[in-house]
Amino acid sequence: MTTLMVQGTTSDAGKSTLVTALCRWLTRQQVRVVPFKPQNMALNSAVTADGGEIGRAQAVQAQAAYLAPHTDMNPVLLKPNSDTGAQVIIHGRAVTTMNAVAYHDYKAIAMQAVLASHQRLSAAYDVVMVEGAGSPAEINLRAGDIANMGFAEAVDCPVLLIADINRGGVFAHLVGTLELLSPSEQARVQGFIINRFRGDIALLQPGLDWLEQRTGKPVIGVLPYVMDLHLEAEDGLDRRQSDKAAQVLKVIVPVLPRISNHTDFDPLRLHPQVDLQFIGPGERIPAADLIILPGSKSVRSDLAYLRAQGWEAAISRHLRYGGKVLGICGGLQMLGEQLHDPLGLEGAAGSSPGLGLLAFDTTLEREKQLRNVRGRLVLEDAEVSGYEIHAGVTRGAALAWAAVVLEDGRHDGAMSADGQVIGTYLHGLFESPASSSALLRWAGLENVQAVDYHALRELDIERLADLVERHLDTARLGQLCGLEALACSN
Repeated sequence: MTTLMVQGTTSDAGKSTLVTALCRWLTRQQVRVVPFKPQNMALNSAVTADGGEIGRAQAVQAQAAYLAPHTDMNPVLLKPNSDTGAQVIIHGRAVTTMNAVAYHDYKAIAMQAVLASHQRLSAAYDVVMVEGAGSPAEINLRAGDIANMGFAEAVDCPVLLIADINRGGVFAHLVGTLELLSPSEQARVQGFIINRFRGDIALLQPGLDWLEQRTGKPVIGVLPYVMDLHLEAEDGLDRRQSDKAAQVLKVIVPVLPRISNHTDFDPLRLHPQVDLQFIGPGERIPAADLIILPGSKSVRSDLAYLRAQGWEAAISRHLRYGGKVLGICGGLQMLGEQLHDPLGLEGAAGSSPGLGLLAFDTTLEREKQLRNVRGRLVLEDAEVSGYEIHAGVTRGAALAWAAVVLEDGRHDGAMSADGQVIGTYLHGLFESPASSSALLRWAGLENVQAVDYHALRELDIERLADLVERHLDTARLGQLCGLEALACSN
């Protein structure tokens, strides 16, 4: 068994992408590899085969390794519900909500979950490919660290350090990060990878030579900037669009402060017939064909924010002019008449009026619903697959006109009598070609081009593995991953 860890000089340096690439590259070498992230902080999550919840990035990495997502791949997940607090998910299950100070003291307990998961994966796979979180050089977070060097020291694994040259200051990032580590942590760093480089590599070479001489560490390689690479973002909204046809469906998504699982909209960004716009604070909702209310980690406060932005009036106007509205998960709950949080799970206990577009109420309950599901939309009887992640239980007359009939016999969501409003708990609606096409036709798009989002993601994963083979020192990577020892044992 070998464990190799990728850490970054900053957030969004390319850790998730590199781990994804290395997972696929290793599978090409017939290596049994598994992705692992000790601690993740993200509002984009996925439901695992064992009925738990992990970060969305680890689900993509699992696809790269041809594995079903499992809770051991991300044993600690933090889902922020305020600027200072988060829901704490251990081995796929929400165990508590606490502020940052309290969590600092809790990390010793969380570390036990991390080490238990790592031990199980180590026993089952040849290589555990680990992704760090943020930067290992955050001085205020180093005590009791379980996400970066604290984990690497605990399991005694080598580390690769990746930095993003596109933002500038790449040599300062790498050298500065290394300088802020302890001597034992510095010795653990086995090399550097520079990410998102544009231009002639010959012009960069003097800097690479200086870096190796200054630190005594090798540069494993320089990855190029790839303009049209689309992998699901861990947190930040990806607003890039693919080339669009002349006639497109205009789709609006209001960006809420605690928006969750916004990866639901990646298939729409990539669809050639959809113009997807994220509308942020202070912006007016323009004329559109479809408005989608996204998931939310704090539904009542996000609904209050929506109203404060004047978006409720814009949604009413949109419906008067014949537009369509789709609510997903928290967005579904907003469409109802009342939202109740008697236990204060997402903020202060209490109730709030919903938008009143569908006749039901939602009550937040302590037990979260986590399911991978399949079924059929009422629209065109189209096949759909997706996943549920919600604490709310919704009840009311509108549910008699379900939006989805699931294979297990349950009915999900609702459609309004006039057909203008649909609400559903299912994330991933637009990943299935049949359900995506049916929803786009419902929203007003004629002659819909079917797009297989899973196939698009698979294509990008293959491209990433190609970049590893072309631009990184694969011999050195092989040594770090123990490929020679694996070959001898086989």
